Amino acid sequence: MAKSKTKSIPPRSAVKPEDTWDLAPLFPSDAAWERAFNKLARMAPDFQKFQGKLGRSAKTLRACFDFEAEFAKLAERVGSYAFLKSAEDVANSTYQAMVAKYVHVATKAGEAASFIAPEIQAIPKAKMQQFQRSKELEPYRFQLKKLLRYKPHILSLSEEKLLAMQGEVAGSAGRIFEQLNDADMKFGFVTDEKGVRVELTQSSFRTLLESPRRAVRKKAFDQFYETYEDHANTLAATLSSSVLQDVYQSRARKFGSSIEQALFADDVPISVYDSLIEAVHDHLPDVYRYLELRRKALRVKALHFYDNYVPIVRRETWKNTFDEAATLVMDALEPLGAQYCNALEKGLRTGRWVDRYENRGKRSGAFSAGGYTGPPYILMNYQEDVIDSVFTLAHEAGHSMHTYFSARNQPFQNYEYTIFVAEVASTFNEQLLNAHLLEAATDKKTRAYLLNREIDEIRGTLIRQTMFAEFEKITHAIAESGEPLTLERLRAEYRALVEAYFGPQFGLDEPIELEGLRIPHFYRAFYVYKYATGISAAITLAQRVLEGGAKKRERYLKFLKAGGSKFPLELLRDAGVDLAQPEPVATAMTRFKTLVDELEELL
Repeated sequence: MAKSKTKSIPPRSAVKPEDTWDLAPLFPSDAAWERAFNKLARMAPDFQKFQGKLGRSAKTLRACFDFEAEFAKLAERVGSYAFLKSAEDVANSTYQAMVAKYVHVATKAGEAASFIAPEIQAIPKAKMQQFQRSKELEPYRFQLKKLLRYKPHILSLSEEKLLAMQGEVAGSAGRIFEQLNDADMKFGFVTDEKGVRVELTQSSFRTLLESPRRAVRKKAFDQFYETYEDHANTLAATLSSSVLQDVYQSRARKFGSSIEQALFADDVPISVYDSLIEAVHDHLPDVYRYLELRRKALRVKALHFYDNYVPIVRRETWKNTFDEAATLVMDALEPLGAQYCNALEKGLRTGRWVDRYENRGKRSGAFSAGGYTGPPYILMNYQEDVIDSVFTLAHEAGHSMHTYFSARNQPFQNYEYTIFVAEVASTFNEQLLNAHLLEAATDKKTRAYLLNREIDEIRGTLIRQTMFAEFEKITHAIAESGEPLTLERLRAEYRALVEAYFGPQFGLDEPIELEGLRIPHFYRAFYVYKYATGISAAITLAQRVLEGGAKKRERYLKFLKAGGSKFPLELLRDAGVDLAQPEPVATAMTRFKTLVDELEELL
C-alpha cells in the first residue's frame, strides 16, 4: 500500500513575514513595548491625585476624564500588542507573561481609579446637572450619561476597591479554558478522503466535517470529542466557575440577575433577548423541514451532527488563495463605495492587517482586534479549500472597517462600539458577499450551493447562536437558584436544547452533550445572542444598501462612523432598523424559509 501523505501544522518561525500581521505601528519591538509598559505602570497611581476633588468643578472633572482617556489610550496599545503576540502562539511563555504583566497593571489601575464612579455619583443632583450643561464637559457628555445610569449599582468606595482588586481573578476561568483548549489538548491525526493524514485541530475539525466521505466526518467527530470526554470534569468545573463569577458580580452590583447586568451597559431590555428566543422557536418547524431536506440529499437514514456542515450540493472546484479571497470580498463590497473599499483593500493586500494562516500553537478561530491607534488587525486561520474562510475574511473585515471609521471620526472616549452593533457590521459584509456570489452564479448547481450555504449561515448565526444564548440563560438561572452546575446537569441541559432545536428526527450522538463545554464565547456570557440580533439587522440593512443607492449607503457608513457615540439600539434606528421590535428577527427567519423553498425546488 502507498504511504499516506501527512499534513502537519508549521511552527510560527516557518511562516512567511508577508503572511503575518505587522505590529510595528503599535510597537516596533518588544523593547519598545517594555518602555511603554513601564510608562503605563508609572501612570497608574496618578489617578489618586483626583480623589476627593471631582465635585469641586467641571474643570476638575474634565481633567480627570482627560487623564483617564490618556491612560486608556496607552493601555489599549500595550494590551493589544501583548494580546496579539500571545495569539500568534499561545504556548509562548514570553508573551503570556507580557499579557499577565499588562493585566496586573490594568487591575492596579482599576483599583486606583475605583473611586471615580462612586465619587461622581455622590455629587449632588443640582450640581451634576450644572456640570452636564457646561461646555467643559461637552466631549464627555455621553460618557457621563452612561455612568450616571449606574447609580443604583455603584457601591461604596471601599466596596468598589475590593471588586477592582479581584479583577485578575475574575477572568481566570476563561484563561484556563483557553490554555486547555488551544494549547494542551491534542486531537491526533485523521486521514481525509484524499488519503492525506491531517492533524486534527480546532481549525481543521470544521474542514474535516465538510468532507464528502461520511466515514471521515464521523471519525473526526468521534476523535475530537474523545479528547473532550477525557477532560469533561475539568471543563465542567471551569465553565461552572465562570458562571458563578457572573452571578457573584451581578449580586454584588445589585442587579436582579446576571442577564440583567449583561444587557444593562447597552441599554437593551431583557425583552429583546427573550423575544429573540421566542421568534426562533416559532420558526423551528422550518428548521426541521430543512434538516429533512438535508437528510434526503445526503441519502442517510438519520442525520447526525457530523452531517451538519458538509454541503448538500458539491462544488468541487471551489478553491481560493488568500489573494483570490480578498478579490472576491472587495468585489462584493463595491456597493459601499471607494472610501470603504480603498482603505480595506490596502489593509488586506499590502498593509499587513491580517495574520493569514494557521501555525502551531496559534489561537484558533478568527477575530478582529483593532484599536484607536494602529491598524484594525485580523487573525485568520485561512483554509484555501473552505469557502467559509472567504466569508470569515469578509466578516472580520466588517469589524475592522467599523473600527477604522469609528477611530477616524470619534474622540477616543466615544470610538469603542459595543459588540451588539459590531456583529451587524460583520454580518452585513457576509450578506453582500453572498449576494455577489449568487448574482454571479451561472448554473443551477452553483446557485443551489450558495443557497445551501446561506441557509446554513442563517442557521449557524441566528438559530444556533440563539440556542447558545438559551443555554447561557438556563445555566445562569440554575446557578442563581443555588443549584450546582455539575457535569451531568450541563450535559442534560445541552442535550435537551439540541433535541428542541434539531427536532425529533435528528440522530443524537452522546458526545454532542459536551459541545456546551467547548464554546469560547460562553466565558463572556450573554455575548452570543448579539450574533443572532446582528444577522437579523444585517439582512435588513444589506437589502437597503443593495436596493437604495447612495443615500442608503451613506446612512450605513454614518452608522459605522458613529462608533459608540450612542446606545446601540439608537445607532441601529439611525441606520434604519429597530431591534426593539420583533420584525427584524421575523424578517430573517422568513428569509430562511424562502431560501429553503427555493433550494427544495432546485433539488
